[in-house]
Amino acid sequence: MNTDIVGAMGWPRMGIETILDAPWVKGKKVANMSKTGLTDHIQSIITNRKDIKEPFYVLDYGKVVNLMDKWITSLPNVKPYYAVKCNPDPALLIAISALGGNFDCASKGEIEVVLALGVSAERIVFANPCKPEAHIKYAAKVGVNLTTFDSVDEVEKMRKWHPKCALLLRLKVGDENAKCPLGDKYGAFPEEVTPLLQAAQKAKLVVAGISFHVGSGARDSGAYKSVMEAAKEALNTATRLGMPRMHILNFGGGFTSGPQFDDAAITIKNTLKTYFSDVPNLTLMAEPGRYFAETAFTLAVHIIGTRIRGDLREYWINDGLYGSMNCILHDLAATLTATPLACSSNRANPTCRGAKTYKSTVFGPTCDAIDTVFLEYQLPELKRDDWLVFPNMGAYTAAAGSNFNGFKTSEIVTYLAYSTPLCDGINKTITLNGGINGTIPFTRTTKRSFDQFPQAASNSKKKKIVLVS
Repeated sequence: MNTDIVGAMGWPRMGIETILDAPWVKGKKVANMSKTGLTDHIQSIITNRKDIKEPFYVLDYGKVVNLMDKWITSLPNVKPYYAVKCNPDPALLIAISALGGNFDCASKGEIEVVLALGVSAERIVFANPCKPEAHIKYAAKVGVNLTTFDSVDEVEKMRKWHPKCALLLRLKVGDENAKCPLGDKYGAFPEEVTPLLQAAQKAKLVVAGISFHVGSGARDSGAYKSVMEAAKEALNTATRLGMPRMHILNFGGGFTSGPQFDDAAITIKNTLKTYFSDVPNLTLMAEPGRYFAETAFTLAVHIIGTRIRGDLREYWINDGLYGSMNCILHDLAATLTATPLACSSNRANPTCRGAKTYKSTVFGPTCDAIDTVFLEYQLPELKRDDWLVFPNMGAYTAAAGSNFNGFKTSEIVTYLAYSTPLCDGINKTITLNGGINGTIPFTRTTKRSFDQFPQAASNSKKKKIVLVS
């Protein structure tokens, strides 16, 4: 497998300046948390804006830079296509685009938001194996020419409405040991591969490669080994059928930013050597979502009510399971934690260091009893108008929230800031393989790319963006 010569280019790792110099961001003040730290910064937002009562996010661009640097170091030849569904906040999308990332979109709406950033259609994969007719026609219109499929019916839809689109055959993966297994909804079984390839061949469609997804937070490296073996067999089957040689391998998503990412990267590189060392000019891609979004966002929520029942403390906050905390119900990989910020009741010690803690229940704001964030969670004594801070709240949170009961997740504000990235100032160069359809992976977008960002913000109904000095 030649992934460092054909179509290769040197790509410098980019620091925080790359984001701050983007035309939409350049000239505006984004808070520097390098000296104060995240907690102090959140406290300053609360104290300096005394009228602030609603929940808000802080997006740390420094973490995004670090995560991109870690990806490039660990998987230098695998182009990341950020899964927009994980968190479509335009403030995050613009950072990933500025750092050279591409995008995995699953709908017309997601494609519209990404294109509005000035990102070219060639940097988008339409990663949805079952797409509505109108969405397929839109992809054809704007030039999104790479998508996934796993059924004969999808082949027929693509033949009718987007015959120029290259296809990736999505394979079923045994993901039972993943934190969030994808079950039987997507992916072709081994016995379905040949009929699907024959259907695409008959329809005169190009099958450019293979796609799979081992499930979010996959804990079994064997899942990669088995599906890589199946992917290689699918490539061989296409060759036996006389089809054009496949040249794309898409690892899908499921990546986290913790130690499991290091394990996954090692497994991917080892299995590539085992099964694809004889495949020339192979283009590698993946669809990380949680990896980039989860740790970059912190959520601050306001305590709107309290109740004491013996030794039990009960608190009501203004976000919950129908809003950002919906991940408790739907995201099996989510683990919520919270720290107090008693800006109102304990200004001398707002983080409550050394304070006695009590078993506490934390309720969301809606009238549904299921809207309970914590049970028997240890917290110090807090009062109405104090705050709770939730770290690691970027993945599948506000993106899947609702406006149930009149509490509007769509109105939660995002404040932009940055800590000092570990890689800031690094100017090393690495070598990457060529991209899809003549594109080059990890290229920086042109400056005009960001001129349309206000349109992107208006298209994204989930978040408001605030630049803070």
